[in-house]
Amino acid sequence: MHIDGGCHCGNITFEAEIDPERVTVCHCTDCQKMSGAPFNAVVQVFEKDFKLTSGTLKMYVKTAESGNKRAQMFCPDCGSRIYATALEDPPGGAPKVMAVRLGAVNQREQLTPRRQIWHRSAQPWVAHLDDIPSFDTTP
Repeated sequence: MHIDGGCHCGNITFEAEIDPERVTVCHCTDCQKMSGAPFNAVVQVFEKDFKLTSGTLKMYVKTAESGNKRAQMFCPDCGSRIYATALEDPPGGAPKVMAVRLGAVNQREQLTPRRQIWHRSAQPWVAHLDDIPSFDTTP
């Protein structure tokens, strides 16, 4: 599937070819803290299938719980997170994978998550969102 997207201010734009089956929700505490939300939704994209079409990304390197260093790529103007990836190339010539932030993708309503990871860190109330009153505007 072809996707495109960008940051909030419009400085960064991208396009990619993805497999919609690779949409994931991550509940790790790093994702919670960096997103400012109870979880992060991403679509995994092979680096060769991702193209930055405008702007220049800024990088922040985060060391994950596993000890792996992860490059967090974001817009230097508005701070929108675009993707994360391993800092180093994978061993054995495996393709590099980027976790593109679903909120930055224009086709996000078509991309239903297929799995959840680091679920042990999930906020307990996330499974009960349908039980909470919802509004289309601020009440």
